[in-house]
Amino acid sequence: METPVTFTEPTFPRWDLKGHAVHVWQVNLREFADHEDQFRATLSLDEQKRAARFRFKGGSTDFIVARGTLRFLLSEYLGGDPSQIHLCYNAYGKPALSNSLEILPLRFNASHSDGLALFAFARHCRVGVDIERVRADVAVQEIAERFFAPAEVAALRKLSAHLRTVAFFACWTRKEAFVKARGLGLSLPLDQFVVSMAPGQKSALLSAADDLQAARHWTLCDLHPASGYLAALAVEDTDCDLKCWRYGCDTWQSASQGRG
Repeated sequence: METPVTFTEPTFPRWDLKGHAVHVWQVNLREFADHEDQFRATLSLDEQKRAARFRFKGGSTDFIVARGTLRFLLSEYLGGDPSQIHLCYNAYGKPALSNSLEILPLRFNASHSDGLALFAFARHCRVGVDIERVRADVAVQEIAERFFAPAEVAALRKLSAHLRTVAFFACWTRKEAFVKARGLGLSLPLDQFVVSMAPGQKSALLSAADDLQAARHWTLCDLHPASGYLAALAVEDTDCDLKCWRYGCDTWQSASQGRG
């Protein structure tokens, strides 16, 4: 059985993305809640308006900290002020750097669920990441039959009830990570590609209707951000050098002092 990749405390150097390097940072958003105002100050006007539309304080705080953390992490890789980083979005909503003039532009993706966030970075390839809190109250079979590929639905049906929920969320995070890496949003239906999902089966893209060679040049990797969560990373590379680290208050404050 494939062992999910775990997250460790960062070691130096942390901001080197040469070659086939891929970095994923895990952030406990609630750990930064007391610094919400500092993160809000780095956001664009559009991001601040989006934060104000949340009905509940917790959702607004998570959004502000997640967006602010993304900006601080981007500033570490790029240098400069987090508030001066300008983001643009493709037709399907995937963010990118709007002012990148680098030969190998920094590529990134983010996901958060119930207080935990993941941020993936690479220069040589597209990346996508997804994290989900595993919930027992989700109607996994009904959702799978509506959105998953027939082969995935059939695989889920074969599992005993106590395995089905975890298998569903493992499949969901792998599929979402791939969709996000492709940057095609809902225009890439979840039933148009197949990922592995059986217990003990290695995480993998098995087929994609719109790209018959996709399985040969995409890698899916399961991540273990915390107990009760499942996550996956999609990388357009079959030989990436993956590093997974935690980004806590100590790391953030140390980096902030260094910039000051």
